[in-house]
Amino acid sequence: MRQRAVVGGVTAVVLVAAAAGAGLWWRHSEQEKELDTLARDEVTSFAASWSKRSFSTPGMLFTGTNSDVVQAEFTKATAGLGSGPVKVTTDRVRRTGDRATATAHVSWTLAGGVVWSYDVPVTAERAETGGDRWAITLPKDHSPWHPQLKVGATLTANRTWGERGTLLDRDGKALTPIGKVYPVQIDPARATAATVRELEKVVDEPAGSLVAKLAAATKAGSKAPIPVITYRQADFDERKDALDALKGVIYPAREQPLAKTRTFGQPLLGSFGAVSAELIAKSKGRYAAGDYAGVSGLQGQYDAVLGGTAGVEVVSSTDPDNPLFSKDAVPGKDVSTTLSPTVQDAAERAIASTGDVPSALVAVDVKTGDVLASANSPALGFDRAMTGHYPPGSAFKIATTYALLSSGKVTPDTSVTCPKTFVVDGRPYKNFEGESLGTPDFTTDFAHSCNTAFVQLSTKLGNGDLAKAAATLGLSGWAKTLGVANAFDASVPANNGKTDKASAAIGQGRNVTSPLALAVLAANVARGSTIAPALVTDPAVDGADRTPKPLDAKVVGQLRTLMGEVVSSGTATVLRGTPGGTVRGKTGTAEFGTKNPPETHAWFVGYQGDVAFAVLVEKGASGGSVAAPVAKDFLTALAR
Repeated sequence: MRQRAVVGGVTAVVLVAAAAGAGLWWRHSEQEKELDTLARDEVTSFAASWSKRSFSTPGMLFTGTNSDVVQAEFTKATAGLGSGPVKVTTDRVRRTGDRATATAHVSWTLAGGVVWSYDVPVTAERAETGGDRWAITLPKDHSPWHPQLKVGATLTANRTWGERGTLLDRDGKALTPIGKVYPVQIDPARATAATVRELEKVVDEPAGSLVAKLAAATKAGSKAPIPVITYRQADFDERKDALDALKGVIYPAREQPLAKTRTFGQPLLGSFGAVSAELIAKSKGRYAAGDYAGVSGLQGQYDAVLGGTAGVEVVSSTDPDNPLFSKDAVPGKDVSTTLSPTVQDAAERAIASTGDVPSALVAVDVKTGDVLASANSPALGFDRAMTGHYPPGSAFKIATTYALLSSGKVTPDTSVTCPKTFVVDGRPYKNFEGESLGTPDFTTDFAHSCNTAFVQLSTKLGNGDLAKAAATLGLSGWAKTLGVANAFDASVPANNGKTDKASAAIGQGRNVTSPLALAVLAANVARGSTIAPALVTDPAVDGADRTPKPLDAKVVGQLRTLMGEVVSSGTATVLRGTPGGTVRGKTGTAEFGTKNPPETHAWFVGYQGDVAFAVLVEKGASGGSVAAPVAKDFLTALAR
């Protein structure tokens, strides 16, 4: 019994010892798991802080430094990558004793949506021996933000662009080839007020204007160059010596698309320049600060085609010639237009005769319906030729006449009185100069643009007849397929009563057109069919239907004769004998505004051979005296 008791006691001791050992092992295992968790949490917190670009997370520790220092170093090193999102995740954390390691997977979204991904080793160490706090240990031989970045170096993402496409004319030749320009700028760190006063004389700026800009920059502590003016090569060469003599004046050359002159095709072709903050915000990542792009006109509208897609290079400040990352740019493509430089030149020379008076001249190819030219005055202002909204005045009588002739309400030989005034539903209508022609035939009424004759005849038309005639002649319905943003054709609503119809018959009331719309109208009459005009042909415009739609041949023939009478014996005799052949057309004097008597716009709409056109001169006295001479200048220049 005694021996058995001893054995039992030994067994009990062994069991107790085993249980104690198991307990120690369990506690050790739990402690190891806790250390794994603490290490993993620290590494994960570091990755999350990086993703938020903020290392001020409560409890975030760094070995030998603090979060404020790390934040400052991070901001300095990565500011050049832009403000796009960064995502940092980690794989499995491996701990050995008081040290843990992992790999961080970093993805920066750079300008333009380009993603740069790479891996970075991450190390965490136990902050205190025997403690439960862990700290991130930053590497000493390289930057923590990229394994190939030296300590203290910075990262910069540079945008790169491929070769830009160009706007092409109707023959496939460049309208806007790449050329060199010189942006004249003031360096506020070196320039003086005296120097800038001299610069004002060289660049023809108002005295004191640039000095004020320099003073404002100095007061604000800005070191950014102050833009003054950008010169083409020839203009720069004339001023180079004077600019060279001015300390603190710089002119870093760059290249950009350039039309043949500063004003050629403006504002239709548009401008190229530095992108604005507003454009960057709207671009959905396409543009970034410092980019240059098309900012207006066709250059702006088709910038994504012309400019292609930006690439990017990420470089280190200590080794900028060896990118850490690069994505090639996609070069741009050309954009084809129907413009003719020859016709455009003639249009611009003619419209220049109006001086500072807002004016427009549009030309259309009769055979194809293509837009040949679009000229505006002022040349660097509003594109009234393509987007202007104007009452057409008596130029609309072409459509009114089509409605009358096609419905049999009148013939060219019909006698239609032309009194000084004619009253419709209590409202008096008068002729432009208060004249009376007695009882002539309709041909004479048309040639001399007798308002009262047309007002009388309007009473024979239905409320929808004028709108139908305008649509049949192609005055509207094509603005969205022209290829030009914000283009306007015409608005000719159905009439809602006798006076509304009487006003519409002479191009007043609610009728509104653009100069281009009236040029298209003239081209359709000259051709004998309606074709939707085009200006941009490649890339193709969705929904464009340019199938010719025949007009009433008999009525069109009568209209052509009537438009010929306007020039031979009517309100546009100034165009008789114009070089290039017979001119047919219609004058227009459109009233607008609330003054008494009303102010007027002057029109001449017509065609010669294969060129149809419309001339608008704002606040012109009359179509025959103001717009028709511009048309003659245009056709004369074109013939020569």
